Amino acid sequence: MKLQLSYTLDPFECGTDEAGRGCLAGPVTAAAVILPQGFKNKVLNDSKLLTELKRDLLKPIIEDQAIAFAVAHVYPEEIDSINILNASILAMHKAIQDLKTIPTFISVDGNRFKPFNSIPHQTIIKGDGKHMNIAAASILAKTGRDEYMCQIHEEFPMYNWKQNKGYPTKEHREAIKRYGITKYHRKSFRLVPQQFQLDL
Repeated sequence: MKLQLSYTLDPFECGTDEAGRGCLAGPVTAAAVILPQGFKNKVLNDSKLLTELKRDLLKPIIEDQAIAFAVAHVYPEEIDSINILNASILAMHKAIQDLKTIPTFISVDGNRFKPFNSIPHQTIIKGDGKHMNIAAASILAKTGRDEYMCQIHEEFPMYNWKQNKGYPTKEHREAIKRYGITKYHRKSFRLVPQQFQLDL
């Protein structure tokens, strides 16, 4: 499917998306991006459909050509306090708040959002595969979160976050069973199968 530039043709429409909702460790990360109306890129797509190399190549292009962009993290303690859905929306709000240009419309990936500063918004299911501004936000959210996970991997290399980025891989769960949890793990998530128990 060929991506459209925007949902409303508003020149200051931002797209927003998040990464890391299903992870066992690390933040949920969101980005907000306002692209110029003449923006074109044949590679840009939903970040989940692109290789890490393509995402890393797109990141500086988006940052260089965007009218405005921002990336924001919400960390495990707050995720555990307000739940992952609210944390995801909060991360998107934080990213939108950090934009240097105030958007006049917000296009949101998915079907859940809360109004932000009375700015009109539209939720779009699988929007990161339909609209360039949301796809661009998905790229910056994913690459921004991956960079963070690689940084904390250096502190706790036994979980191999550099590779699994905190997702519930068999390797990650086995490491949790062997080493326990860290300050970066989400205590409200099921970190290991039910037959195992951890002292949280």
